[in-house]
Amino acid sequence: MHTRSLRKNRNFKYLVAMLIFFILLGIPSYIWTKRNVTTLAGRYNSPMSPIILIPGSSASANRFDNLVKTINTNYGEHHSLLKLTVHTDNKITYTGSIRAGDTRPFIVVGFSNNNDGYTNIKKQAAWFNIAFNQLKARYRFNNFNAFGHSNGGLIWTIFLEDYFDDATITMNQLLTVGTPYNFEEKSTSNHTQMLNDLIKKKDKIPSSLTYSSIAGTKLYFDDGIVPLGSVDAGKYIYEGNIKHYTLITLTGDKAEHSDMISSNQFITIFHQYIVGNRVDPNSPDSKQSAIAQQ
Repeated sequence: MHTRSLRKNRNFKYLVAMLIFFILLGIPSYIWTKRNVTTLAGRYNSPMSPIILIPGSSASANRFDNLVKTINTNYGEHHSLLKLTVHTDNKITYTGSIRAGDTRPFIVVGFSNNNDGYTNIKKQAAWFNIAFNQLKARYRFNNFNAFGHSNGGLIWTIFLEDYFDDATITMNQLLTVGTPYNFEEKSTSNHTQMLNDLIKKKDKIPSSLTYSSIAGTKLYFDDGIVPLGSVDAGKYIYEGNIKHYTLITLTGDKAEHSDMISSNQFITIFHQYIVGNRVDPNSPDSKQSAIAQQ
């Protein structure tokens, strides 16, 4: 009897110990699940739909100050402007702010190392991913529009292929200007290593995306820096792979690579496609339209 009593006592203690163990094990999981559900609920209910912009090489997070000012002035709007600079040690500095209640703020992400070159562009895409993760955690938006000038468009493409895997966030519209998908190559038949790499991973780009690519043709064949054929090479990545793909050619005095984002025609397109979120749902993929610059 004494031996049986000791055995029952040991079994009871063992069960109590196991129960305590599983309770302690389950507490962190419960806390994580509760936080995760709260974050998802906040994101689902979030009214914010930011416009996130990435400048090209050699440009800072201040690159689009005049663009935002012009949009606010011309259309009588009041978009906030928040600017992030990602440093080589992965730290981020912020300037500006998002006004309370602003559901359509502009957010610019620049890099302290804003040099050109394929290797560096891939680094910038990784740095951008760090910034994007901070932004989505802080503001809990569930959708956004995107703009990239020059190599900024390449950063967006690499980001979509290598990093963007959050099913709770939708990228609605992408607009780029003078993005050199084939670098300095004028012929679309001569693919650079970068273009081949981007084509290989194109299936990772969200199929629901609407993308408009603007090419400048100040000198008929290029915008003074990027060949028309290099911008057009983006069709090998996006055409037939997403909801809508459109190539727009911009001509006239301000169709030069650095000047396009200050032209009246570009500002009209930018506001319609990115701020107003309006795209003709009946437009076919790869529609080419020439926009005359006045």
